[in-house]
Amino acid sequence: MSSPATAPGLALHGPDDSGVLTPEALELVAALERELGDRREELLLARAARQERIAAGELPDFLEETRSVREGNWRVAPVPADLQDRRVEITGPAGDRKMVINAFNSGARTYMADFEDANSPTWQNVVGGQQNLTDAIDGTISVDTGEKRYELDEEVAVLLVRPRGWHLVERHVVVDGRPVSASLFDFGVFLARNAERLLERGSGPYFYLPKLESHLEARLWNDAFVLAQDRLGIPQGTIKATVLVETILAAFEMDEILYELREHSAGLNAGRWDYIFSVIKTFRDRPDFVLPDRAQVTMTVPFMRAYTELLVKTTHRRGAHAMGGMAAFIPSRRDPEVNELALAKVSEDKQRESGDGFDGTWVAHPDLVPVALEQFDAVLGDRPNQLGRQRDDVSASASDLLDVSATPGDVTEEGVRANVSVGVRYIAAWLSGVGAAAIDNLMEDAATAEISRSQVWQWVRHGRVERADVERIIGEVVSELPAEPIVEEARVLFERVALSDDFPEFLTLPAYDRLLELSS
Repeated sequence: MSSPATAPGLALHGPDDSGVLTPEALELVAALERELGDRREELLLARAARQERIAAGELPDFLEETRSVREGNWRVAPVPADLQDRRVEITGPAGDRKMVINAFNSGARTYMADFEDANSPTWQNVVGGQQNLTDAIDGTISVDTGEKRYELDEEVAVLLVRPRGWHLVERHVVVDGRPVSASLFDFGVFLARNAERLLERGSGPYFYLPKLESHLEARLWNDAFVLAQDRLGIPQGTIKATVLVETILAAFEMDEILYELREHSAGLNAGRWDYIFSVIKTFRDRPDFVLPDRAQVTMTVPFMRAYTELLVKTTHRRGAHAMGGMAAFIPSRRDPEVNELALAKVSEDKQRESGDGFDGTWVAHPDLVPVALEQFDAVLGDRPNQLGRQRDDVSASASDLLDVSATPGDVTEEGVRANVSVGVRYIAAWLSGVGAAAIDNLMEDAATAEISRSQVWQWVRHGRVERADVERIIGEVVSELPAEPIVEEARVLFERVALSDDFPEFLTLPAYDRLLELSS
C-alpha cells in the first residue's frame, strides 16, 4: 500500500491516515538521506572490515591518531537547564500510548521515548509513536480504557528520544529508490514535527544515540544535526544528544565521541546490556572471550567495572553527564517476596552507580523510580549532578577493558535454558508488535534477547555446549509455550540467529524482514 508523498523522489509505502508525516518532515528526511546516506553505508562497511581484522587476531586499543583529542583540554558545550538534573530516567516504547503517559507521570526527571530496542518497528508503532510524542508535547495525549482515564499530570518528565541505530532501515520510506536510514527517519520526523513546539515550551529537541562503534559514526550524527538545524532555521547547538556507549569498540573512543558532538553533547550512558552483547559479538571467534551464564555477568566483574568507571572519568573531565545503566528488574504487585528481592537488587545497583559518580540512572518501570531516586538523592542532595567529581583515581587500560577472562562463573544447562526461554519468548513478543516484554520479572528488550541468542551461539561455537543439547532444550521450552503460530515463528528465527554457522550481526535484521512479511 502506498500513500502520496510530497518530497520529490520519496515514496511512502504505508498508510498515514492521521497526517503524521508532514511535508516538512518528509522533506527533511529526504534531505538527510541524500546528504548522509552514502556515508552511513560506508561506515557500515568499515564496521564489517574491522570485524574481519578482529577475527584475524587484532585487538582494539586507544587510537594513536586521536591522541591529541584525548590529551587536549576541551569541554563540551553546557546543556540547557532542564537537562542539568537527570538523576533518574525512565525508558519505554514510544508506540504504546498508555506507557508513554505513565512514563511522563512517573516522577522520573527525564523520559527516553524509544524507537529502538524497546520498540517493535511495526509501521503502526513507528508512525503512532511519533503522534504520541507530539500529543504529549502539546499536553493533549490521553487514553480511556473504560476503567480508567490516563492523561498527563501538571509536572512531567523531560523528553528525550532514541531513534533506531545506523544499521537499520525503514522500508516503508524510499528515497531515490532505496530504503531510508531508520536513524535519519526517526530523527528527522521527530525534529521537524516538534523542535518549534519544544523550544516554545522552554525545552528542546534531546536525543539518545544508540550502538555507535566509532567517533566517525558520532561525526555523522553531528553532521545530521548541523544540516537539520540549518534547514529548520534553529540555532546550531540547540539539539543535545546523549550517546549510549554500548559497544566495546566505542569504549575505546569515548573522548573522541564527545569531541565530535561537543556542541551537541549531553553526555554518555553506560548501556550495559548491549555492551555485554557487543563483547560476545565482537570476540565471538576467540575462546578466551567466552562468558559464563548471563546472570553471572554482573556490573562488578572486572571488564564491566573498568568500562563504567572510565565512562564517569571521561565524561566529567569534559563537563558532560555520565548516565548509569538499565535496572531490568520489574516489581511484582502479586508476589511480595519477588517484589522485595527486585527492589533490593535495584537499590544495590543504584547505590553503586551513585557512589561511583554517575549523574543519573535508568529504570524500566514507574515503581522503580522512588527506589532509584532514594539512592541518588542520598548522594546528590540539592546538587543537580556530580560533574565536579573527576574520578582522577580511575586508570583503565586497554587490557582492563578486555579482561573478559577474569569473569567468574560457568556455562550451565540452566543458563542455556534461560537464554533459550528468553530468546524465544521475546522474539514472539517482538514479532507480535511488542518491543518491551516482561519475562520472569525482568523487562526484556532487544538488547537482552541479543545476549541470550549470542551466548548460545558462542557456547556452541567453542564447544561449551552441544548443538544437539540446545536443540533439545529449544524443543522443551517451546512445548511449554502456547501452541500458536507466532511461537513457531519465534522458534525458527531463534534457531537461525543462535545456531547458524555464520553469526547474524543483529537478530533484528532478519526479524524485521519477517515482521514486514507477517504484517503484509
